[in-house]
Amino acid sequence: MSRGKAAGRVSEADPWSPETDAGRRAILEQLERLLADTRFRNSKRCPVLLRHLVENALNGRAELRERTLGIDVFGRSADYDTSLDPIVRATAGDIRKRIAQYYHEPGHDQEIRIDLPSGSYIPEFRLPAAGELPARGWTNRLRQWWKPLAIAAASGAAIALAAVLLRPWLIPSPLERFWTPVVDSGATTLICVGPADKLRVEALRESRAADAPPSLQDLLSIHDLALQDASTLARVAIVVTSRGKNYRIQSDDATTLSDLRAMPTVLIGAFNNAWTLRSTRQLRFTFEMSKETGRYWIEDHQNPKRLDWETDMGLPYTKLTEDYAIVARFFNPNTERMTVVAAGIGQYGTMAAGEFLSNEKYMRDMAARAPANWGRKNFEAVIGTKVIELSTGPPRILATWFW
Repeated sequence: MSRGKAAGRVSEADPWSPETDAGRRAILEQLERLLADTRFRNSKRCPVLLRHLVENALNGRAELRERTLGIDVFGRSADYDTSLDPIVRATAGDIRKRIAQYYHEPGHDQEIRIDLPSGSYIPEFRLPAAGELPARGWTNRLRQWWKPLAIAAASGAAIALAAVLLRPWLIPSPLERFWTPVVDSGATTLICVGPADKLRVEALRESRAADAPPSLQDLLSIHDLALQDASTLARVAIVVTSRGKNYRIQSDDATTLSDLRAMPTVLIGAFNNAWTLRSTRQLRFTFEMSKETGRYWIEDHQNPKRLDWETDMGLPYTKLTEDYAIVARFFNPNTERMTVVAAGIGQYGTMAAGEFLSNEKYMRDMAARAPANWGRKNFEAVIGTKVIELSTGPPRILATWFW
């Protein structure tokens, strides 16, 4: 696009397409100036999307579609419904509002203007009213200093510039990358948990007449939670609410397929939660049991001969030294919703799973062995934990699977 009119200037209303490296650098400097403003610094989504759009435009790529942005920027699944999850449109609208507020303030009229036109994901750039690039910043002027001083100054400048350009505080943490596709895919997250004693609840149901409502005493058994499951539930609730979202708690008996199709779901517990067993049946790692032998184990369907992830639930509690669990996050084709699993063979595995899914340290450990784009992939892991005097040790990653 031409920069000039007859007088060689560009009016403030004319979009400008940089044709030189200096012009592109000037736009990136202005982008960092914008993102350093409190309007963007206090937002999690706006800086990430705006940076992606500006860099995409400067690299000469075609206009991006809403679905592509949802997948690449916000970690949505490839078949997510943009009409039900308008995160890209909503964030773009928020960016436009923040940009307008920024340039409305005095003191920004001599800066390059970055705009995001309504209905488009291609940003537009405009030079100040003078039609010239702003004076280059102090980091570029370092090159004009004497060589002895430049050597000493370059190290400090490089650190400062890296801090500005990389802006590590805007890079989502592994914990955020895990949970964002879940909590952002619905206004409310369903937390589904099973009773402390599933066999007792089933026996109670069989002993009552089909049309007889449960008594208040019966409800205590039906809705009784194991302490370890309650601990995991509390950890998940904190994660969800810390991201400004609501949650709903339901027992597995009270949860229907319609509920699972209506919102993202966190399934807590394994053998006491029928929905966990159903939902993980399609995955590589699954929960298995033998009523004949009383064995409970996690099976690897790519290596079915592996039998070391097993917990003997018939042991005296003082003899239990190890428990195992599955943690997972995946797009469930049966519900068309994101599903998270935090489930142990026993209650101690479930407690370790809750700690794993809410602790930044363990998420970093997982991310270190994950593919680069794991935030947009389905994920499943087997974890183990030591059990000592009814307390769990730290969760250990034993196996992972990304797809």
